[in-house]
Formats: sequence, C-alpha cells, structure tokens
Amino acid sequence: MENRATAGAVGSGGSLGLRVGQAVFSSASLLFISVGVDFFSYTAFCFMVTIMGLLIPWSCTLAMIDVYSILVGCHLRVPGVMVIVVVGDWVLSILSFAAACSSAAVIDLLLQFHGNQCSPRFCGRYQLSAMMAFLSWFLTAASAFFNLWFIASR
Repeated sequence: MENRATAGAVGSGGSLGLRVGQAVFSSASLLFISVGVDFFSYTAFCFMVTIMGLLIPWSCTLAMIDVYSILVGCHLRVPGVMVIVVVGDWVLSILSFAAACSSAAVIDLLLQFHGNQCSPRFCGRYQLSAMMAFLSWFLTAASAFFNLWFIASR
C-alpha cells in the first residue's frame, strides 16, 4: 500500500493514471486543433500544437516507466532522476498552461471580433482543443506537485 508521499510519485499507480490522462488529453487537444483545421494562421495555436507535441512523448515515456516499476515492483527512487522528472513536469506544466491560456484568448477574440470569419465548426474544434489542453495541464501540474512532494518528503 502506498503512503501519501508516494501516491502520485513516479513508479506508482497514481502516477500511471496521471500520465495516461496527460497523454490522452494532449492527444485529443492535438487532434482537435490540427485535423482539418487551419490552425497555423495563429501563433497561439502553433504554440499549443508544439507544446502538446512535446507533452505526449514525455507522458508516454514516463507511463512506460510507471508500468515497468509496477510490474517489477522496483520504484524509481534515484534522486537525480527524480529531479529531472520534477523539472520536466514543471516546465511542461507551465508551458502547457501558457499554451492553453493563449489559445483560449485567441478563440475568445475570434468569437467576439471575427464571428463571421470563424465558422462554428472550426471555433468549436478550437474550443474543444483548448479545453483538452487545460485538462492536460491540470494533470501535469498534479504530477509535478506529487513528485515535488515526494522529493521534499525524503
């Protein structure tokens, strides 16, 4: 049974759940913004595509480490590696929050000032993409907090 300090730390079931959620929401965000939509006209959307494209392999790699740690029963507790994971989580958390916020702001401006230029189909996809980016950010921030908490408890 996991104690509170390791509930979401790398190598635990909680971490695996967070990583799978990050990968799913990041992939959904990327899918909604890039498939059949003219996203490259706006820098904020390009930024979000880039950050979600970075977050997917990061989350999938750490999910594979979590699966390995759970199956083998050996938790990843190397301090140097944990610091890299925490720094990576924090950087990607901040960048994904910035990408989601900037995309949401552009969507709001498109709807307010260019309502006739932004078709409901495209703006709806933009909104879904931003919402998925916010959900991905939330899980990335939670993962960063859990891992930081684990390092601080050591």
